[in-house]
Amino acid sequence: MKIERHAKIVELINRYDIETQEELAEKLNSSGFRVTQATVSRDIRELKLTKIAMDGGRQKYAVMSTRNSELDEKYLRILKDGFVSMDMAQNILVIRTVSGMAMAVAAAMDAMNWQEIAGCIAGDDTIMCAIRSVDDTLLVMDKIRRILDR
Repeated sequence: MKIERHAKIVELINRYDIETQEELAEKLNSSGFRVTQATVSRDIRELKLTKIAMDGGRQKYAVMSTRNSELDEKYLRILKDGFVSMDMAQNILVIRTVSGMAMAVAAAMDAMNWQEIAGCIAGDDTIMCAIRSVDDTLLVMDKIRRILDR
């Protein structure tokens, strides 16, 4: 049942702009899956869903592209190990890293394929990320903070 529910969740978030767990629970219940908000919350964690920005400052759930969970964990570990600080200048995110780690952290961020990031340029201890908008910059900063708090 869980596998079918997870497949339905992916189908629903790809078809509709679902902003909240409650919205997702309603869609699932309408599709014949009897779920609570707690079940939906657990499913979101297990599926590693993320929120992405839409026009108008709204957000919706999306599937993070994962080719290999071991590689994803490696990228997250590189980001955590190399990160020192970050600051924004409009839609440019400047990330400071441990000396010599900027290229590895930038490569890890590029490999995560976050839609908000157009690209990263790295030096020795500094990365400049070109972000698609100011709102997306705030979203990326929030994603990085959540990774660092794990």
